[in-house]
Amino acid sequence: MLAHGQTGEQKELESRKEQLENEIREINRLLFAERRQKGSVLDQMEALNQKINRQQQLIRVTNQQSNLLNRQINANIRSITKLREDLETLKEDYAQMIRKSYQNRSQQNRLLFLMSSTTFFQAFKRLQYMKQYTQFRKKQGEEIVAKTEELSALNNDLTRQRKEKELLIAQNRRIKDQLTAEVESQQSLLKAIRRNESAYASEIEQKRREARAIERQIESLIRSAIAASNRESGNTAASSSTFALTPEATLIANNFSSNKGRLIWPVEKGVKKQGYGIYADAVYPGVKHQSNGVIIATDEGARARAVFEGEVIAVLAVPGGNKGVQIKHGNYISTYYNLSELYVKKGDKVRAKDALGTIYTNRSNGLTQLKFYLYKDATRLNPEEWIYRL
Repeated sequence: MLAHGQTGEQKELESRKEQLENEIREINRLLFAERRQKGSVLDQMEALNQKINRQQQLIRVTNQQSNLLNRQINANIRSITKLREDLETLKEDYAQMIRKSYQNRSQQNRLLFLMSSTTFFQAFKRLQYMKQYTQFRKKQGEEIVAKTEELSALNNDLTRQRKEKELLIAQNRRIKDQLTAEVESQQSLLKAIRRNESAYASEIEQKRREARAIERQIESLIRSAIAASNRESGNTAASSSTFALTPEATLIANNFSSNKGRLIWPVEKGVKKQGYGIYADAVYPGVKHQSNGVIIATDEGARARAVFEGEVIAVLAVPGGNKGVQIKHGNYISTYYNLSELYVKKGDKVRAKDALGTIYTNRSNGLTQLKFYLYKDATRLNPEEWIYRL
């Protein structure tokens, strides 16, 4: 970690570096531990892609830190050069003053200087001058001490910065070595996959079918919840895709909206395995996939938790699949899918961090993954824009 006295840019880069290092540790722990042999090739490929992506980001951040240190080192060198020049000038001026003082050092000379005054006012001015001269000499001495201390502090700072840069260079070299090893592992896996394309294509299609089935049920339940809510409020003329909000629901919706980018994670601890939106296939980059939510890998036995206060409006149960929960926050809906056990039922009121259920652990690959979706009325939202640092 960088030493104290950091600039805002240093702190931001160090914070990002720590976040990436933590994500890499979590990827190793949650996606790789004891899973290389029993995990599917798709799981392995996705995990490798995640790790390589984070390592590349970490290299970029450490390069930025190194460049920032370079700028600070160069600025320090310029400041040290200027300080040394100022200090030499001060010392020379001070030496000349001391020499003159020595030449006129006797008490008698100072007394004669006063006694030779033609008027009392002139004597007073000469006395004031001698006092000011003494104070000025003292001030110059103090300034030399202060400049010397400042120069010493800058030299110490420069030494620290150079050590930090050496540390970053060594760390960057280690990360690049790890990245090279991961890329080689990825290339080997790619060759194995391409020798059996049909099995890989079948696995991809199976995942697509499962995702479509889940998303169809999620959207169907949302439309049903909107219709039921609007009927209960007596607002039958309201749109079938928009909630007619009560004052209380409006307040919750506004609170939810004002927390955009700051909502808690739907798990206590985990790592994002798949983000939102269109992404390239891990093996065939020309093939694109659509993710309508995010997938978060976590520990076995972990619980899904509510990201905000709200009301449970539906429980999902996909035939042949696992369970899920939908929570309404005004006119926002968060969905938590891939649960093996539920702790809540329809109509329950929940608060942020309340446990909703145990996340299912897949025994074939050892992965524990939560699928999280976010909607405003019937419109899909990107959870990465709402959950803090997702």
